[in-house]
Amino acid sequence: MKGGRHSPFVMKVLMKPVKMIVWFNEDGTPNPVRFNMRQDDESSVTVRIDRVIQKREEKLAGNRMLVFTCQSMINNIEKIYELKYELSSCKWYLYKM
Repeated sequence: MKGGRHSPFVMKVLMKPVKMIVWFNEDGTPNPVRFNMRQDDESSVTVRIDRVIQKREEKLAGNRMLVFTCQSMINNIEKIYELKYELSSCKWYLYKM
């Protein structure tokens, strides 16, 4: 029942802007390394991206975005989450966690 209603793999949609450290291939493809985001209590946390599981492109309201499914250790818990890179504005978002 992967991704089902009572599955531990269900992710919450956040769409929070993040500060990203990234390197680019020669063809201009971004490769995320780590990101920093504000938490609800206004503190910030830096997350190192341990593994990019999947990369895909999607269009949201005609806006091209790259979606990265990633895995990291956060507070000693392995988490899977999605990051979005908006090509038109060059902005990064923590989309789902």
